[in-house]
Amino acid sequence: MLTALLAAFVLAQTPAPKPSAANPDPNMPRPIAARDSVFIEELTWLEVRDAMRAGKTTVIVATGGIEQNGPYLALDKHQVVLRATTEAIARKLGNALVAPIVAFVPEGNIEPPSGHMRFPGTITLTDDTYKRLLTDIAASLRAHKFTDIVFIGDSGGNQDGMKEVASTLNAAWTDGKTRVHFIPEYYDYPGVQKWLESQGVQQTNEGHHDDFQITAEMMVVDPTTVRLQERIAAGKASINGVPIAPAEKAIEWGKKIVDYRAEITVKAIREKMAQVRTSKSQG
Repeated sequence: MLTALLAAFVLAQTPAPKPSAANPDPNMPRPIAARDSVFIEELTWLEVRDAMRAGKTTVIVATGGIEQNGPYLALDKHQVVLRATTEAIARKLGNALVAPIVAFVPEGNIEPPSGHMRFPGTITLTDDTYKRLLTDIAASLRAHKFTDIVFIGDSGGNQDGMKEVASTLNAAWTDGKTRVHFIPEYYDYPGVQKWLESQGVQQTNEGHHDDFQITAEMMVVDPTTVRLQERIAAGKASINGVPIAPAEKAIEWGKKIVDYRAEITVKAIREKMAQVRTSKSQG
C-alpha cells in the first residue's frame, strides 16, 4: 500500500513532457475539417478523438480471413464484404467507428495442411494466437475509452474464438467502463439466402465456395474482386445460376443484401446493449 502511494506521489510530481512532434498535446485543436469516414485507419488521431468526444464510443471489431474461395473470387473476399457491411452497420448505429478489419484467423492446420490451408494463398492462425490477437485489439480500444466493443465475424471458423474472448474480457473487466458484445446474428448466410428467395432470387448450388449473395456484396465495393470482366469474356458471368452482368443490376442487389444484413446486425447489437443496461440497473 505504501509503495503504491509513493509511486502515485512521484507520478503526480513528475512534470508532463513538453509537446513535440513525437508527443503532441492530446488536447490540441484539430487544424482541419474532419473526414466523413467510420473507418479508424482512415482517420487521423484527432479525428478519432473528436468523433469519440461527439459520442462515437462504440467500435466494431470485424474478423474475416485470407482463404480459398470460389474460382473467381479474391482471397480477400471476407474483408471486401466487411468493408461494405461494417460501414453500413456503423452508420445505422450512428455512434460507432470501425476498427481495422482482422484478416488473419484460423483457417486450418499448417502441418499437415488442413481446411483452407490445402490451397495456396491461405494464411492461418492457431486458435491461441487468434484469441490473443482479439484480446490485445480489444484491450487497446478499451485503453482509448471506447465503452462498447462489438465483435462480428464473416466466416464460420471465427465465431467460437470471438465468443470466448468476449466472455473472458467481460468477466475480467468488472469496472463497468467497457463491455464486449459478440453478435452471432451477423453471420447468418442461410438467413440471407432465404430472404433472397423471398425476393425472387433462386440459386442452384454449383459446388463452389461462392454464391450470389457473396459475389453481389463484393461487387458493391469492387467488381474486379470477383473478376467480372474476365468472367464476361469467358462466358461465366453468373454464380449458382444467377447472372452478375450487367454489373449495375448485381450491385443493386448487393446494396440491398448489405442493408438487410446491417439491419439485422444493428437490431441485435441494440438488443444486446439493452440487456446489459437492464442487468446493470437490476444489479
